[in-house]
Amino acid sequence: MSRDKAPRLSPLQQIKQFIQNEQVILSSLAVIIGVAAGLAAMAFRHFIDLVQMFFYGFQGEKVSAGMAGLPWWQIVLVPVIGGGIVGLFIRYFLPDGKPQGVPHVIEATALKGGRMSLKIGVRAAIASAFSIGVGASVGREGPVVHLGASIGAWLSKRLHLGYSLFRTLLGCGVAAAIATSFNAPIAGVFFALEVVVGHYALSAFAPIVIASVVGTIISRIYYGDFPAFILPKAMSLSSFWEFPAFALLGIISALAAIAFMWSVIFAEDTFKKLNVPFWGKPMIGGLALGVMALVFPQVLGVGYEATDAALSELYPLWLLLALIVVKTIATAISLGSGFSGGVFSPSIFLGAMVGGAYGIIATSIFPELSSGTGAYTVIGMGAVAGAVLGAPVSTILMIFELTNDYALTIAVMIATSLSSVITQQVHGRSFFMWQLERRGVEIRGGREASLMRSITISHMVHCEVSTVDTTADLQHVREEIRKTRLGQVFVIDEEERLKGSITFIELADGLDLQEEKGVALTALDIARTKAVQLEEDSNIEQALQAHGASGEVYIPVIDEEGVLKGVLHEHDVALAYKKAMEQARAEERGDM
Repeated sequence: MSRDKAPRLSPLQQIKQFIQNEQVILSSLAVIIGVAAGLAAMAFRHFIDLVQMFFYGFQGEKVSAGMAGLPWWQIVLVPVIGGGIVGLFIRYFLPDGKPQGVPHVIEATALKGGRMSLKIGVRAAIASAFSIGVGASVGREGPVVHLGASIGAWLSKRLHLGYSLFRTLLGCGVAAAIATSFNAPIAGVFFALEVVVGHYALSAFAPIVIASVVGTIISRIYYGDFPAFILPKAMSLSSFWEFPAFALLGIISALAAIAFMWSVIFAEDTFKKLNVPFWGKPMIGGLALGVMALVFPQVLGVGYEATDAALSELYPLWLLLALIVVKTIATAISLGSGFSGGVFSPSIFLGAMVGGAYGIIATSIFPELSSGTGAYTVIGMGAVAGAVLGAPVSTILMIFELTNDYALTIAVMIATSLSSVITQQVHGRSFFMWQLERRGVEIRGGREASLMRSITISHMVHCEVSTVDTTADLQHVREEIRKTRLGQVFVIDEEERLKGSITFIELADGLDLQEEKGVALTALDIARTKAVQLEEDSNIEQALQAHGASGEVYIPVIDEEGVLKGVLHEHDVALAYKKAMEQARAEERGDM
């Protein structure tokens, strides 16, 4: 008995089949996005330098050294003037007149199917680069993440890709942007998966790795193979007896992270109450920054110069403690008043100061057991940043890539894990989640809920429904309800807007009431006018909630004008939910 064999493909057919494979296409697109996001991150840094050169006469990250030769009035006035320009730009060129950042990327991934505007991404990057260039105490990594995600989303839209691929390519842009900024490809991958994509699906992992590596290559070709920070040459653990000290540093770092986030909340609420024009708030914030910079120029900009100084143990204890307070206030004022930027650099700065100060004290108490102030500075950087960002895994990996020290990374793991847990328990959320909640955006339920929110009910609506006019008599209603398989008719007005629904129950009650009172009733008189209904752009999560709360099998669906479009059956919603869950599971297994 012969067995049927699959036809053997020719070499040309095999090549064609390989080229058309989804993972091959994704990998190719990941390279393109990695190049584009890497170049965009470099352009962003150059634009900061241009703004800084125009206003201050110098460029680069050595802000304190550059400020030393400037007159006091220039140090004070530049953030004020720059604040007014930034305020006007954001008001007229960004959605809702608000800065854009990582929270908007998370929102786009979870609720908007990964849809983002490249035009808005570029404008947001301009606002952030200008803010940093004039001295705002904000970070540059958040804006670069937003820009990289916008590039990935733009390419996905141009190619008309589905939701799953859309989200993956958005993550590619994020990973490449982070890798280019920090020269840390592993951290770029896990930041994209941990913070933005929200899961570690195998189907997304390979393309994001490729994009991150490409971004790193671009960074190393242009800047060289150097870490983002200047680390001490010799840095390792002296004794495992230090681990209790690392745990205590984690607790202190959590307190610093919580104080930082609460300060931003307080500053934002305070500036909201000020009765001044929108462009005036950044000017007030800029004035405060300029005055602080007269004494502590380290607070201006991203603060990498001060972070490097703390790592090199160049700051005395009093200055480290002072900079913790001043930098917290400066960043809170910058973000609260309306400057655009991120929190990665400020949280790294605060962590370095907290760790450095703690290291000086710990070393003075137990000098023979201490690994040195520089080691504690690195650990503090990871612990504070991980707690603020809600990204302990990617933060730990970033520190490992910076130091290449396994033993020190274990210490970072201890401190970062403790700080993240304490911050989560006390504050309840990361900085990004807090920003989303403040805007009324709810990200909950994880990957499955996000997937359900991305699927609308418009394609599940049954358009064949029985309707009656509001003035129809009950005899006509009875005839119509007998014809329909739904067991109910819907009452509409002259413009086909939904006014209510009638089932056999309402009809029977209406007939009894009509006979009892001896008056003719209309369809509108007996209809349920407050029955649950859905808009056609609702998602299946909302539909499930509506079916569960009402107990209805069929729910009417209307458009934004209230016009009846059809009905939604609970079976179709349940089937869509099942398919969504199967899709999520398949993604996680790498079957898609």
